[in-house]
Amino acid sequence: MATDYDAPRRDEVDLGEDSLEELKSRRTDAQSAIVDVDDSDIAENFELPGADLADEDMTVKVLPMQADEFRCSRCFLVHHRSQLAVERNGELICRECA
Repeated sequence: MATDYDAPRRDEVDLGEDSLEELKSRRTDAQSAIVDVDDSDIAENFELPGADLADEDMTVKVLPMQADEFRCSRCFLVHHRSQLAVERNGELICRECA
């Protein structure tokens, strides 16, 4: 429940004067019939201008592994030789995995 910290504080005497009916009416007044909307529902309907890529062909030219590259035996990514950290039993391991 939200608390208004700027509201003037009431004494214990004032709090004790509230009747049961008054407290019940406050509780029902504070409740709302509005349903919270999930933010992801809003984001699904939002499109950026020029972002429609439905008709685009995503073609990428794949190059074979070059002579100065290696494939890490742990993460299976291709790295430049400068990223080589360890070679154990013929297995090449990059710096990120070492």
